[in-house]
Amino acid sequence: MSNMSVHSVFRHQSVLSVIAIAILLALQACSDATYSGAALTNASITRANLNTYKVGIGDKLRLEVYGEKDLSGTFDVNTNGTISLPLIGEMPVAGQDTLAIRQDITSRLANGYLKSPKVTVEVDTYRQIYVHGEVRTGGAFPFKAGTRLRDAIAIAGGYTYRANTSYVVLSREGLKHDARVDMPSDILVMPGDNIRIPERFF
Repeated sequence: MSNMSVHSVFRHQSVLSVIAIAILLALQACSDATYSGAALTNASITRANLNTYKVGIGDKLRLEVYGEKDLSGTFDVNTNGTISLPLIGEMPVAGQDTLAIRQDITSRLANGYLKSPKVTVEVDTYRQIYVHGEVRTGGAFPFKAGTRLRDAIAIAGGYTYRANTSYVVLSREGLKHDARVDMPSDILVMPGDNIRIPERFF
């Protein structure tokens, strides 16, 4: 092969390499841009805490009616967002906090069933969190109060070698769009969170 042919081959390979890198950078930029307008910070979600938690499908509620053992117990929030209670029947609870639910149950029981009912409501079991993407053992995991994003990744077996460790994509009830959260982050995980670890392009 002549020197000119060799130089042409190397020049051609160099051009292809530059094009490939440019494409990868463009894909990375597009991926980042998808969530750049919805980045989360610790300050932006300080209101997301269990004290103001809204009950959702998959939660279990513990209901205690003082002096009424047959009316007390643990009740699943079903796919309709309701719970099925003795005397009351189906009652919507999804999207409400436990205080509002307690007030609603108290009002319903006082309407012809019990005189001055004393009711307490708390979340017995929170819905699961989901961690997937570039983690070793992704899936659904029980929610535990105090879990942070870095903890959720560890629960899912940690990053794979393909993982982009600079951010995660978070889907959370109450957010209009999926949000990019730059890592490392101390943001607390909430019940029902869907956490995706993206793949790095090179």
